[in-house]
Amino acid sequence: MSQIKCTDLTLGYGAQEIVTGLSFEVNAGDYLCIVGENGSGKSTLMKTLLGLTKPLSGSITFGDGVTARSIGYLPQQTDVQRDFPASVREIVLSGCLGRDGFRPFYSKADKALAARSMERMNITDLSRRCYRELSGGQQQRVLLARALCATEKLLLLDEPVAGLDPKVTAEMYELIESLNKHDGVTVIMISHDIANSLPYASHILHIGSDIFFGTRQEYLDKTHLDQAHLDKTRFAQKEGTDRE
Repeated sequence: MSQIKCTDLTLGYGAQEIVTGLSFEVNAGDYLCIVGENGSGKSTLMKTLLGLTKPLSGSITFGDGVTARSIGYLPQQTDVQRDFPASVREIVLSGCLGRDGFRPFYSKADKALAARSMERMNITDLSRRCYRELSGGQQQRVLLARALCATEKLLLLDEPVAGLDPKVTAEMYELIESLNKHDGVTVIMISHDIANSLPYASHILHIGSDIFFGTRQEYLDKTHLDQAHLDKTRFAQKEGTDRE
C-alpha cells in the first residue's frame, strides 16, 4: 500500500530551483535509499516530506495512515545537539510529543512506548544516563528509539551512520534492517555511503543532474555496479560485527 506518492515535484527555496521533475512512490515495507551528490536536494526533499517546507510545484500524497506528523525522524546531529544535557529517557520520551499535539505531561501509554523503544534499541540500561556522556553509536540508538516513539509505520533517517566507526556502522545498518524486515517499518534513508547502504535497500532514488527511481536491481543494472561485490561487502560488515 502506498504511504507516500510524490508527483512531478520541483524543490527549492524562493525562486531557486534545486531539483525538478521528481516522481517516486514509497509503499509499506519498502526500504528506500536516497543518494546523490552534495547539494543535489536530498535534505530539501526530506524537509519537504516532513512538512517543514513546501514544494515549488507538484504534489505529495500520503496514505495508509501516514502523515507528515506521524513520520519518525532521525536528523543529522550538530555539535550542540550531541552535548544536550538531558537523560536518555527524557530524549526518547520526547518522541511522543508529536503524536497527539502538545501536552503538559506524558501518559502511561507514552511511558510504556518509550520503554519498549529503548528495549528494542537495547539501551534500557542507559535510560538514566546523560545523553552527552554517551558514545556516538549509543546516541544514534537513543535518537532511533526517539523516532520509534513517533511512528509505527515510517522512519526518515538522515545519514544515520555519519561519523561512526565501521563496527558501529555495521551494527546500525543491521538494526535498521531488522526494524524494516521484522517489525515492518518502512525506511527512507539519505546516505552518501552508497556501497555499504545499497545491500539493505529495496529501492533507490538518485537525485542529481539525472534522476533515477527504481528497485535496487534496476539501479545496479543501470550503474553497472556488481551485486556480488555488494553482497560481499554486507557479509564482511556482518562478520566484523560478529567477531567483536
